[in-house]
Amino acid sequence: MSELEKIDVKETIIRVAQETFAKFGFRKTSMNEIAEAARKAKSSMYHYFKSKEEIFKIIIEREFETAKQEIKTEVSKMNLPQDKLKTYVIIRMRIFHRLTNLYSAIEDVYLENYRFIEKMRETLDKEEEERIKEILDEGVEKGIFSILDADSLASVFLIALKGIELHWAKTKNFLESEKKIDDLIGYLLYGILKR
Repeated sequence: MSELEKIDVKETIIRVAQETFAKFGFRKTSMNEIAEAARKAKSSMYHYFKSKEEIFKIIIEREFETAKQEIKTEVSKMNLPQDKLKTYVIIRMRIFHRLTNLYSAIEDVYLENYRFIEKMRETLDKEEEERIKEILDEGVEKGIFSILDADSLASVFLIALKGIELHWAKTKNFLESEKKIDDLIGYLLYGILKR
């Protein structure tokens, strides 16, 4: 088998594994089920991957990278920091909704034993805080935002986003949810104090 054919087989396995994980969840998916979906013998699977954990890790890493690029692309289209912040949140939550099964698998208590998941969570959180902080810092530099501690606010903002993820994942009315996100950002930007 040529190197190109091996790459094609690996990509097929990854694709069908992603579909299988999305359908049954990480815990209920076995290498045998992935092998059947890929139309491969279970024993041949181990020529390409050591375990389902290895396949899952590759899928998660790819999805995170795709999500980061999608957010970066959409945010870069905006000129004003407040529009960048709103776009960041909306695109992030759309991606979250699209990948709900994958994200719920990451949060699965069963996976707590897997260091790579914990490390990915930490890395993703740090990257998200940094992206949010960059937007906040830009707003301060342009004289649009007045922030004493952008690091702290970025952290609090990320906590707020994580708090609405479950609601967003269950919603069927995206326009209503996006309106709520718009309201949340409005409160963040303009406050609730009577002026």
